[in-house]
Amino acid sequence: MVQAESFQRFYFKIPSLVLGIFALGLVVATQLTTNQISSRSRQLISPPPMIEHLSFGYNEIIADVFWIRTIQDFDYCDQPEAGNVCKNDSWLFRMLDATTSLSPHFRIPYAAGGLALTVLISDIDGATKIFDKGVKAFPHDWPILYRAAYHYLYEVKDKKRAAELLIQAGQNGAPPWVFALAGRLYSDNGELDLAQQLLQEMKDSEQDPTIIKRLEDKIEAMKKTQK
Repeated sequence: MVQAESFQRFYFKIPSLVLGIFALGLVVATQLTTNQISSRSRQLISPPPMIEHLSFGYNEIIADVFWIRTIQDFDYCDQPEAGNVCKNDSWLFRMLDATTSLSPHFRIPYAAGGLALTVLISDIDGATKIFDKGVKAFPHDWPILYRAAYHYLYEVKDKKRAAELLIQAGQNGAPPWVFALAGRLYSDNGELDLAQQLLQEMKDSEQDPTIIKRLEDKIEAMKKTQK
């Protein structure tokens, strides 16, 4: 009887195991193809749409694999328009969107990925979508709220939304000066103040030096336009 029950448990697990192997195989095949193509033409392959419905319960594992792959080309722009400006629906956005759809409470793709989209490659629409997903998933995470506020102010030019995000950040543990900064957003110096504070926060938390350098460049350009 015990042997029969054990066989039954194993038998019912077979479909799950097969689907899991298939899901992992899909991820590995995607990454191998990506690496082969990237070595020749740098046209990186992104995950298929709605991949979270093809994961067969292995969402977290696949999200981890995608995230590891993403950070290898954090500044990659597959459709450059000019300088560091990348067209919307970039490879980086699609990778981050797939990762966060597979694992909605995986924090770092929102915090670091959203900033990379807005600062490194200027995929404005993609950054907006990732930050919006991040704010929804982590409404009390003030660094995400603070970075989203920078994006909305500097890139989207939506001062009202930026001020709302700063106030929300202040209500959830951000330094008290964010409230005063929210009030200054409508002044000429508001964008520069927020960008400089974000730069300092990035340095203090030892974030990606590539993002820091790009943010410094943006601040210098901002200063020139305000002279």
